[in-house]
Amino acid sequence: MSYESPIRDQLVTGGKTYRDVSSDITRPLENAPSKGWWFGFSISSVCLALWIATTAYTMIVGIGAWGLNKTVGWAFDITNFVFWVGIGHAGTLISAVLLLFRQKWRMSINRSAEAMTIFAVICAASFILSHMGRPWVAYWPIPLPNAFGTLWVNFNSPLVWDVFAISTYFTVSLVFWYCGLIPDIATVRDRATTKSRKFWYGFFSMGWTGSARTWHRYEIISLILAGISTPLVLSVHSIVSMDFATSLVPGWHTTIFPPYFVAGAIFSGFGMVLTLLVVAREVMGYKNYITTEHLDAMAKIVMVTGTMVGLAYITEFFVAAYSGVEYEQYAFFNRAFGPYWWAYWTMMSCNLLAPQVFWSRWARTTPWFLFLMSIIVNIGMWFERFVIIVTSLHRDFLPSSWVMYTPTIIEISILIGSFGLFFFLFFLFIKFLPSINMAEIKGIMNMHEGGQAHEHEHTHEIIEKGAIHGNG
Repeated sequence: MSYESPIRDQLVTGGKTYRDVSSDITRPLENAPSKGWWFGFSISSVCLALWIATTAYTMIVGIGAWGLNKTVGWAFDITNFVFWVGIGHAGTLISAVLLLFRQKWRMSINRSAEAMTIFAVICAASFILSHMGRPWVAYWPIPLPNAFGTLWVNFNSPLVWDVFAISTYFTVSLVFWYCGLIPDIATVRDRATTKSRKFWYGFFSMGWTGSARTWHRYEIISLILAGISTPLVLSVHSIVSMDFATSLVPGWHTTIFPPYFVAGAIFSGFGMVLTLLVVAREVMGYKNYITTEHLDAMAKIVMVTGTMVGLAYITEFFVAAYSGVEYEQYAFFNRAFGPYWWAYWTMMSCNLLAPQVFWSRWARTTPWFLFLMSIIVNIGMWFERFVIIVTSLHRDFLPSSWVMYTPTIIEISILIGSFGLFFFLFFLFIKFLPSINMAEIKGIMNMHEGGQAHEHEHTHEIIEKGAIHGNG
């Protein structure tokens, strides 16, 4: 009796042809924006205006406009910074790590995830500039020849490492994203019907011809950038965690922070990818390209990384109890049962307990439920950063300096406005650039998908496929 291994479900459904792929993915670019797009873009524009106004107010008045005090010197600003850096991690992981492991299911989601990385890092950088208080000297951490003589930056400081890590992360992610866009921009160029569209898409396609040599170089540069990006997945958030771990603040100086922060970053990043793509597949008609199998794979990663983060939470409590250090023990007791207990248990519920529903395939493949869970995941990860920062600072070694922190309306407005900035950029992206990688999708399509539906277009597909791979 022979055993036949199961065939994996198709990554592109609906019996699509190569022509269908080009038409479906470029349709939002070529047609007038839908009412849904205008609705989302308008809301994000209003939030962006709020972000501009409140950030400008902070720059003019100073960070005294926030609720910081003598004990809690870091709060909403650094919470938001770490949150947004974490959001960007899924893009690099999907693009680089899954490419090196030849995971073909990444091909429908990598473009949006890469764009999300760029926009999230921009949001994160804005909080660093605000927190400086004097953003006009933001270049001081960069080791450039300057007017200070022998006074250089402190290379022992993880805050300086942040500058190197995040700037490198942003640069490599931007190049990776743009290089992947070039073949698809050329497709949009060739389909353009107006002179302006033909000029601009032609300019940004950098003379792409689709020849065999061009494709060969494209694949080489993709692998090189993936190899460079993969260490960044681990290093960037590890370095961010060292901003805390190298201090003496109880609850911060712990060696578990680097892997714990990386797992949390991937967790929150995939949560945001689900938030964006569940909506995109419905609104933009991409159900045949972002299938339930894609959603299932992403939900599995959310479940695994959420469990890793929950294990880290429990490990922190064990290490604090086992250490015999009363300050460390009190820091974690205060997190769970102190004045900010509500933030701690929100974090535990959203990050550890909620993702366990993904043991059920129904939960992993039901779009509306996934969207709800993705929101819960990101709420939980924001509260994780808030708990780590605020509850560790508001009660330090001296009871005489214990104080509560309360955010001001300015801080809350900047947080809401940062989402406006993020979604403003994302809505522009899906309107003017292909949000799914057409070239890679065509590369994984089976010529026999769709059976009889393909027979009458067989000749056209061969011609177009030849053009794709530089043979036409």
